[in-house]
Amino acid sequence: MTTLRILSTLIAIAAVFGWVSSRWLKLPLTVGSVLLTVLFSLLLEGVGARVPELHAWAILLVRQINFEDLILHGMLPMLLFAGAFLLDLEFVVQERLVISLLSVIGTLISTGAVAVLMWLALAALGMHPQWLACFFFGALISPTDPIAVLEMLKRVGAPKRLQAQLAGESLFNDGVGAVVFLTLLGASRGAAPTALHIGWVLLLGVGGGVLLGVLGALVTSQLMRLVSSYQVEILLTLSLALGGYALAEVLQLSAPLEAVVAGIALRQFNRKYSRQVISHESIDRFWTVIDELQNAVLFVLLGLEVLSIAFGRQVFAAGLIAIVVVLAVRLGVVALVMGTIRAFRQPQRSSIAALSWGGLRGSLGLALAFAVPVSEANRWILPTTYIVVVFSIIVQGWSMHLFLRKGRGAAKPALAQP
Repeated sequence: MTTLRILSTLIAIAAVFGWVSSRWLKLPLTVGSVLLTVLFSLLLEGVGARVPELHAWAILLVRQINFEDLILHGMLPMLLFAGAFLLDLEFVVQERLVISLLSVIGTLISTGAVAVLMWLALAALGMHPQWLACFFFGALISPTDPIAVLEMLKRVGAPKRLQAQLAGESLFNDGVGAVVFLTLLGASRGAAPTALHIGWVLLLGVGGGVLLGVLGALVTSQLMRLVSSYQVEILLTLSLALGGYALAEVLQLSAPLEAVVAGIALRQFNRKYSRQVISHESIDRFWTVIDELQNAVLFVLLGLEVLSIAFGRQVFAAGLIAIVVVLAVRLGVVALVMGTIRAFRQPQRSSIAALSWGGLRGSLGLALAFAVPVSEANRWILPTTYIVVVFSIIVQGWSMHLFLRKGRGAAKPALAQP
C-alpha cells in the first residue's frame, strides 16, 4: 500500500467519523473520532471470519504504519510547535512555579510511584513483571500528553490559570520523561548509567534544546520582519518547526523541548512588531488549522492501533488496574505540589480535582511504548498503555467540563487566545 493510499484512507476516515461525531453524536471531535475508530476496529475484528478481505485490508493498513516513527519523527514537531506558539504567554509566566514543579518533580515522583504500584498489582495478578519494565511504564505514562491536553483545553474553555498550568506542564514534562525513558532504555541494553551521566545527559539535552529553540526563533523572527509576504512568513515558521526539531535530533538534543521553546520564543519575539511588519493573524490561522487537522488524523490513527495490539483477559485486567493507579498517583502528585505551594505562598485558586483529571495521556505515551524492548512491550506494556490512553481521551477528555463547574466560581472561564 502506497503512502498516498494510507494518507488518503486516514483522512477519509477522520472526515467521516468527524462528521458523524459532530452531526449525530454531538461529541467533541477528538472524543468522537477515537470512540468511533475503536468501535470500528473492534467490529472489523468481530467480522474477520465472515469478511476476511476487509479484515485483511485493515490489518495491512495498520501494520504498514510505523506508529512510533510517525508520531515522534513526523507529526510531533508541528503539534508541539503549534501548541506552544498559540499559548497565552502572560499566564504561563504567572504560573511558572506550578508548571516547573509539576513537570520536573511531579514527573519523577509519578514515574517511581506508578512503577512500584504496578509491580505490586501485576504480581497480585500472577504476571510477575520485571522491575525495569514497570519503570518503563512509569516513565512513558507519567508525562501528560501535550497533544491531548491542548486539544481538550481549547474545547472546554477552562479558566486561564488552569489552562496555563495544564498546557505548560504537558509541553515541558516530556523532556524529563524522555530523559528517564532513554536512561532506562540504555539500562535494558546493558548500560549502567551513573547519576553523573544522567545529570550530564539532562543538562546537555535540555539545555541544548532550549538554546537551539531560542536561537532558531530569533533568526526566524528577524527574517520574517524583512519580508511583506505572509506566505513566506508561514514557510519560515514551518522551517523552524520542522528544521529545528530535525537538527536537535541530529545533535542528540531534546527535540520535543526545542520545538516547544521555539514556538514560545517566536511568539515572544514577534510581539515586538506590528501587524504591518508581521502577518500575525494569517500565521495564527495557519497554525490553528494545522493543529486541528493533525489532531483529527492522529486520533483516528490511535483508534486503529487496537488492531495491532494483542489483548487478553489478564492484560485487560492489568489495564483497568493501571487506570486506577495512574489517576491515584496523579491526584497525589498534584495535591503534594499544590499543597507545598500553598504552604509557602498565597493560596492557589486552581482546583486540585480539575488539575488532576485534566492530566490526559495520549498518543505520545503509546509511541514510546512501541520503543520498549519487544518482549516486555508485547507482554503487557503496549496493551496496558493503550487502555489507559483510550480511557484518558474518551472518559477524561469528554467529562472535563464537569470538573470545571466548581472552579468557575473561583476563576472566570476564558477561551484560549492566540
